Amino acid sequence: MIVTFLDRHLPRAAIAALCCLALLAFAPVAATAAKGSPRYPAAATRPSFLVSPGQLGPAAHAAGRRSRKPKRKRAPSLHGNPARALAGFRAMQKAYYIAGSGLYEGEPFSFLWPFSQAFAATVSVSNVPVLRPLLTRELKARVIGLRSYLDLSNSGAPEGFYTSTLPAFDGTVAPPAGPGGAKYYDDNDWIGIELMRTYRLTHEPSLLGSAEGIMAFEMGGWQASPELGCSGGLPFTNLAENTDRNTITTAPAAELALQLYKVTGNAQYLQFAIQAYEWVRRCLLLPSQMYGDHVNRRGIVEPHLYSYTQGVMIGAGTLLYQATGYSGFLYQARQTAAAALAYFTPERLGAENPFFPSIYFRNLLYLDSVTRDPPGPKIAQAYVDYAWSHLRLSNDLFVAGSPPSGQLLVQAAIVQIYALLSSPPSTYF
Repeated sequence: MIVTFLDRHLPRAAIAALCCLALLAFAPVAATAAKGSPRYPAAATRPSFLVSPGQLGPAAHAAGRRSRKPKRKRAPSLHGNPARALAGFRAMQKAYYIAGSGLYEGEPFSFLWPFSQAFAATVSVSNVPVLRPLLTRELKARVIGLRSYLDLSNSGAPEGFYTSTLPAFDGTVAPPAGPGGAKYYDDNDWIGIELMRTYRLTHEPSLLGSAEGIMAFEMGGWQASPELGCSGGLPFTNLAENTDRNTITTAPAAELALQLYKVTGNAQYLQFAIQAYEWVRRCLLLPSQMYGDHVNRRGIVEPHLYSYTQGVMIGAGTLLYQATGYSGFLYQARQTAAAALAYFTPERLGAENPFFPSIYFRNLLYLDSVTRDPPGPKIAQAYVDYAWSHLRLSNDLFVAGSPPSGQLLVQAAIVQIYALLSSPPSTYF
């Protein structure tokens, strides 16, 4: 692996500097709305504000919104990654959170996708030991806000026509407060994973029950029709017209199933995780040992590579190894990690929306914690340190894209990475 080679020949500070210089060459970070499928609404990542390039850098001017939150608690004396995680989190709340609602701004509320990442940022910051006491109320607020997306039926017109009507979370705020609509399997994966992480912090039974409800929705969405090429896998949404099945829907479902198996001991969750993981390897593994985006109804693979699709299979393989003791899963995870580290240079990571690298880094860091091979922290640290120096406004809001824009999704991703670097990997899943 490239980083392993560097680690043997260069001091750590030099490695980080090289990564930052490579990122600088491709600034600003792109933040397109692409999510592996054109079916996801473009408005899901709509910017809250735009800034000119002259506003970026160490002397950036404030461009965010005034806080509507009450006076915050005094933080403990912090420095380094924990301090930056908290600063970014507080900036996220000031700029995007609708006080008293549990929700974030959008049209009028954010889509579930960015909400799920704000939830993930909240949980990740809560897992930083020194910050946990400050986030108790915030965790409760995320759970309350999540209820606004819950749809118990997806019963049809006027919303649409669906292959699954099991309870889960809509891509937008559900009726009566919002329009409701399709349920996205990957977004429900992200929510389920964070519910389990929150359950580990609070031990509230309702959180475990909600995560199991999502798991039922995921398992019920399995595409077993023999008419489909490479039968199996999970589609992007529960819309009846959607027959593409994706790495990014199926592998995180395996990760959620393994979290539930660890807590409940229910063998059905382990069986589903193995089924989902093996399906992705059978249908979407490329000769490069990385994974394509999706397979269509005829069994044709879309080979485009995203960092997060590699990340979720790295994580699923690592979790399966821990659940079963079978070393083949760990070997496969390491194969994909080596290929991804070689392919996803700082330039390529810088061309993705920060949401994608945040998922990639979490899973890579988790693998590193098991194998004791530490390239992940170095790359993740260089990535966020560049963002701190070059993509941050003076009010601690991060921007990305061309022209640079601020988005809840971008802010939540950077906060997550700083928080993950500040907490033990055992808290990631």
